[in-house]
Amino acid sequence: MPPGASTVNTSIKTLARPHAQLKLNFAQMIRSPAFYPFVGLVLVTVFMIFASDKFLSGANLENIARQVSINAIIAVGMTCVILTGGIDLSVGPVMALSGTLTTGLMVAGTPPAIAIGAGLVLGMAFGVGNGIFVAYLQMPPIIVTLATMGIARGLGLMYTDGYPISGLPDWFGFFGRGTLLGVQVPILIMLATYLVAWVLLQHTRIGRYIYAIGGNEEAVRLSGVRAARFKLLVYGVSGFTAAIAGLVLSSRLMSGQPNAGVSFELDAIAAVVLGGASIAGGRGVIVGTLVGAMLLGVLNNGLNMLGVSPYVQSVIKGGIILLAIFISRQRHK
Repeated sequence: MPPGASTVNTSIKTLARPHAQLKLNFAQMIRSPAFYPFVGLVLVTVFMIFASDKFLSGANLENIARQVSINAIIAVGMTCVILTGGIDLSVGPVMALSGTLTTGLMVAGTPPAIAIGAGLVLGMAFGVGNGIFVAYLQMPPIIVTLATMGIARGLGLMYTDGYPISGLPDWFGFFGRGTLLGVQVPILIMLATYLVAWVLLQHTRIGRYIYAIGGNEEAVRLSGVRAARFKLLVYGVSGFTAAIAGLVLSSRLMSGQPNAGVSFELDAIAAVVLGGASIAGGRGVIVGTLVGAMLLGVLNNGLNMLGVSPYVQSVIKGGIILLAIFISRQRHK
């Protein structure tokens, strides 16, 4: 070997190593469930910027943030449920019921902490009830949550006689309208919810079991893990996040609305699917759900600004969701 050849070869390998690592990182990024939803979000945002000169206004961006936060919070619990191969159609009415209970107790003179706590506990209780029927009584989740959707909606209307609850103290608007350190409180609540969910799903044994149940529940049972406990947990989380969203929405509206949350369960499912999660369970990331919720929020806002008919919007959103499911299935064949 000529003198210095070894040094040259070493230098070439050293230069090639970062390039190979860059290719590896890019390949991993493309394989991430959140990659294509993020590309979609960027493309839709760029299109809306050119389509409307008001899209980037401060008022409009704040409006998008408020709209996204509520759906995104509900979608956290929905992600956990879908990862196990389940579904929760009751989140919209549960959100409304929790919000009306909190506002009703507050107007009746109940201490604020107890009123808010009661609303959150009620939402979680509905979720746990769903989990009992699904996990321990082996009932289909779509049927169970369809039934509890009607129960929650009916209880909310019974509690309020079908009328909104008003007369709330001014400070209650902090959760839905306030700012903290220059950031909207609903956004902070949303980010805190996603941070907790990210730690739970990505860095705990519970998260690993949730993914495993969605991938092969029978194998999880045969390994000695009580899968029913974790399915009960995810439905409880879904009810709890729906109740958090109910608190934020009631605060934003400064009233308890028994008819709130209509079709919110569909928006939450859409956010999860658009975020790259498999509707069959076992695949998906919580960051993708946040991207999916943002994509849905930008799309809704942009179509409204462009004056697109609500009926046409439903067709467009439905088509996008079908496309997202198709892409997900093709990627994991």
